[in-house]
Amino acid sequence: MSNLLLKSVCKAMERIAPLRLAEKWDNVGLLLESPIQKQGRKIFLTIDLTSAVLAESLAKDTSVIVAYHPTIFRGLQSFTLSNPIQASLLQCAVQGISVYSPHTALDSVWGGINDWLAEGLMNGKADGEIRALVREKLNATSGESEGGEGRLVTLKEPIGMDVLERRIKSHLKLSQIQVGYPMQSESRSSPIRTIAICAGSGGSMLAGQEADVYLTGEMQHHEVLAAVAAGKHVILCGHTNTERGYLPILALKLQEELLAKEYKDQGLGDVEVLVSQKDQHPLEFV
Repeated sequence: MSNLLLKSVCKAMERIAPLRLAEKWDNVGLLLESPIQKQGRKIFLTIDLTSAVLAESLAKDTSVIVAYHPTIFRGLQSFTLSNPIQASLLQCAVQGISVYSPHTALDSVWGGINDWLAEGLMNGKADGEIRALVREKLNATSGESEGGEGRLVTLKEPIGMDVLERRIKSHLKLSQIQVGYPMQSESRSSPIRTIAICAGSGGSMLAGQEADVYLTGEMQHHEVLAAVAAGKHVILCGHTNTERGYLPILALKLQEELLAKEYKDQGLGDVEVLVSQKDQHPLEFV
């Protein structure tokens, strides 16, 4: 890897969200390295690399795209222009743009997406406790905890379900969310103290977990039915709506990392980290 900016971004992202924290089934890290040595200094952040996002990136003359969702997930048998995602990747390669994806590494790491979601449910950090939902991930050398799968929020004092719904809408800047209420719930103001969280699609991770509420982006129909039947409240916000609000935080982290002396000593000049304005959830309420 001879491109200094790309090398620096990969190293900085590894510090922010170590790839060892990603799930085994995931495809993370540098997914496309363009052979074109573009002398740019702009980094572009997005949840999904769509055609609109790529056009925006080209207009802003960016050199590296950090796309949260992997643009290559399973093995490809061909690269053709008839497939929009593949066409975007081919255009990136031609235009000198490389693509990196952190995905579940950024979910798991302390201070990552799941923690951002969890903090938005509390009235300040002293309002409750946040811990890993399934298991913590320990550093193999130091034994220190680096993150964990999902999050469980335990509030010091219970709040009404209606209060939690307002907090979520405010945090995610949404006017509507989908809510499933357990059959035995007589009031939508049921006291809530524990919330199990998984950014994106959390049905399999949340299933069977002990919590008053399951909060995620999306779940399968039968997963929702099973959760509600088991007495859980279910809140679905739309897959990428549970992730996109973290991008400005990631931009600040990456910008700060790239200001480190080691990068300056290697010859990296000033860089600009931009967040896509065209990246959006693909579904709308009408």
